[in-house]
Amino acid sequence: MIAQVEPFHAITVSRLAHDMEAAGHSIIHMEFGQPSTGAPVRAIAVAHEVLDNEAMGYWESVPLKNRIARHYADTYGVEVDPEQVILTCGASPAFVMALSCLFRPGARVALARPGYVAYRNTLKAMYLEPVELDCGEAERFQVTAAAIDALNPVPGGLIIASPANPTGTIIAPEELSAIADVCRRKDIRVVSDEIYHGLEYSGRAASMLEHLPQAVVVNSFSKYFSMAGWRLGWLVVPPDLIGAARARMGNLFLTPPVLAQKAGLIAFDCRDELKGHVETYARNRAILLEALPKMGLGHIAPPDGAFYIYADASEFTEDSLAFCTQLLGDTGVCIAPGIDFDPVNGHRFIRFSFAVSTQLIEEAVQRITPWFAQRRLSTGPS
Repeated sequence: MIAQVEPFHAITVSRLAHDMEAAGHSIIHMEFGQPSTGAPVRAIAVAHEVLDNEAMGYWESVPLKNRIARHYADTYGVEVDPEQVILTCGASPAFVMALSCLFRPGARVALARPGYVAYRNTLKAMYLEPVELDCGEAERFQVTAAAIDALNPVPGGLIIASPANPTGTIIAPEELSAIADVCRRKDIRVVSDEIYHGLEYSGRAASMLEHLPQAVVVNSFSKYFSMAGWRLGWLVVPPDLIGAARARMGNLFLTPPVLAQKAGLIAFDCRDELKGHVETYARNRAILLEALPKMGLGHIAPPDGAFYIYADASEFTEDSLAFCTQLLGDTGVCIAPGIDFDPVNGHRFIRFSFAVSTQLIEEAVQRITPWFAQRRLSTGPS
């Protein structure tokens, strides 16, 4: 039997947006979690030098592995052997590798709902069973140690994300420690998606490695480093999985792009430029947090990090995909339907990505404010 994988509905909306753009319409893209900025200037300069002077080929950058290991020591106080760092072609292959290293087909893996659509669908594609935990406002849309401890039967694995997609919520360090204690006691293997680390607005996100050295960590250059198109990421695996992870990387993906590895090494030390991106996101976040409640989107997940706002749109719709399609057609503002992130309750949620320029955020607010006002008039009070 071939695994049934559901579509990524935001891609459907985005294709419609690009068709409209090609037809001459002005579109503001807030549907995907990708920075509108490019790679750091010095990283791009190094890439030009490499293109001019090196043939490139299959290659794994030892200096980059060393730099990533030093990052864990400097940022989290965690000692990581560079051999534990597996360079990958972005976070998505890293996630596939993590799951294939840890679990046999049929294993049950717990995760938060709402959560990133590819977690659920990748688990299904690999013949693993998603065990979705309904996480609402009371839990700040995140898994808790108590919820994991209560699962019966005990799952073989757990996926966590902090900051999370689509909500931007961060798991508090004490709760992360409690989750680690439960997983250690019950022998639950943990995959920690940390691709939004560095994009925080209310305190630093802790790494699961601070609490559980046996965790497998996924990270990427796509978000904080503003290098989504370069397809470069990494896994941190415990020593017992180094051989399995290296074998999978070599057989399934060979190596990450050499050009990206060269640029990524430089990007690690472009902190001033990257800090400027985070400051832009913080301004954008503040604009939306002020504007959206005035439009009737008052129930918003706390966006502690990442660059998303996940809002309850139940006053306006019970069909988030149709709602986002209509919003796009009427205003040219493209956002993501909540149904991607939560197949049970997502029909009444929508997600805004604020990883665009502040000018575009302000223009988007101007476009959608009268649209929401008209919808409130037509639907009446909730």
